[in-house]
Amino acid sequence: MTASLLRPALVLGLLSCVGPFAIDMYLPAMPEIGAGLGTSVAAMQGTITAYFLAFGLAQLVYGPWADQAGRKPPLYAGLAVFLLGTLICALAPSITWLMVGRFVQGLGGAAVMVVPRAIIRDMATGHQATRLMAAIMLVISVSPMLAPLAGAGVMAVASWRWIFGVLAIAALLSLLMIRFVLAETLPAAQRQRFDWNDTLRGARRLLGDPGFMALTFLGGFAMASFFVFIASGPFVYTQAFGLSPTGFSLAFAVNAIGFFAASQLAAGFGQRFGAARVVRGAVLGFCASTACLAALGVLGLATLPVVMVGLFLANAFLGLVIPTVMVLALEEHGDIAGLASSLGGTLQMLAGGVMIAVSAPFFDGTALPMLLAIALCGAIALALSRFVRVQAAVA
Repeated sequence: MTASLLRPALVLGLLSCVGPFAIDMYLPAMPEIGAGLGTSVAAMQGTITAYFLAFGLAQLVYGPWADQAGRKPPLYAGLAVFLLGTLICALAPSITWLMVGRFVQGLGGAAVMVVPRAIIRDMATGHQATRLMAAIMLVISVSPMLAPLAGAGVMAVASWRWIFGVLAIAALLSLLMIRFVLAETLPAAQRQRFDWNDTLRGARRLLGDPGFMALTFLGGFAMASFFVFIASGPFVYTQAFGLSPTGFSLAFAVNAIGFFAASQLAAGFGQRFGAARVVRGAVLGFCASTACLAALGVLGLATLPVVMVGLFLANAFLGLVIPTVMVLALEEHGDIAGLASSLGGTLQMLAGGVMIAVSAPFFDGTALPMLLAIALCGAIALALSRFVRVQAAVA
C-alpha cells in the first residue's frame, strides 16, 4: 500500500470501529443486563437482532445519500443518530427500551459501515482496494480483541450502563475526526442527483447481477456465522463453560485473531493465486472446519479448547473470504458504489439477523445449537461459492 493510503486507512478503520465496538463492548455484560432487567436469554439475543436489522435497513438510505451529497454528510447524520440510540440504551429502564435504543443505534451505526466502503471504491480498485480494505480491517481488529475487555473493565468498576457512556464518547470523537481529519473523496462534479427512478434502476441492475448477488450473500452468510456467535457466545461461554466476563472477553479475542490475521493475506493471495481460487478454497476450508466442529458438538466433545480452536480456524478462513468478496461485489459498479455498498450491506445484515432469529429458539444453554447454526452458514456459503466463479475470475 502506498503512503498516501495509510492515513485514510487509519481514519476509516477508526470510524468503522464504532459499529463493532457497539456490539463487542456489550457482549460481556449481556448476562448481567438480562438479570438486571429481569428478562430472558432470547430477549437479550433480540437486542442483537434489533441492532443488526436496523443496521442493515439503514444502509439503503446512506448509500444513495453518499452518492448524492458526498461522503461526509451521511457520516455526520449517522453518528448523531448513533449517539441518540446510545443515550437511550444507557438510560433504558426495561428490555423494551433497550431494544429501542439498540435499534436506533443500528440506524446510526450503519453510516460508518456503508460510507467507508464507498470511500474505498473512490480511492482504489482491484488488489489495491483489497489491500486498503484489509488495512482497515487490521485497524478494526482492535474491536474484538479490546472492546470486550473494555466492557468487562467498565463492569468491574461501574454499572453496565457506563458501557454506553464510553460509546457516546467514542461517537463524539468520531464526529470530530470526520470534521478535522477525513477528506471528502467524492468531488461535486461526480455526485449524482438523487432520483427514485435512477435508484430503482440501479437496484434492479444490482439485483439482476448474478455475480453481485452471489458474492453479497456468500459474504452475508459467512458473516452470519459470526453474528450467531455474537448472540449466543456470551451465554455459552459464561453458563456452559463457566467463564467470567473477563474470561469470555479473552476467549473472544483469541477467536477473533484468526480472522484479522488472515485478512492481511487476502490481497497477496488474490494477486498470486487469483481471487476466484482464494474465495473457493477459503469457503471450502470454512465449511469443513465448521462442519467438523458441529460434529464434535453432536458427539459431546465440544469442550472450551475444542470450540476455541475450531472457531479460530473457521474465522481464519473468513479473513480470506470477506475482504475479497466485498471488493469483488463493488468492482463492476463504481458508478453506483454507494448504492451497491448499501444494498449489499443490507442484504448481508438481514442474512445475519435471520440466522440469529432462526437459531435463537433452539438455544438450550449448551454450545451445540450455536455450532450447528454456524455450520449451516458454512454450508450455505459453500453452495453460493459455485456461482461466483465467472465474476471472481474476471475481477
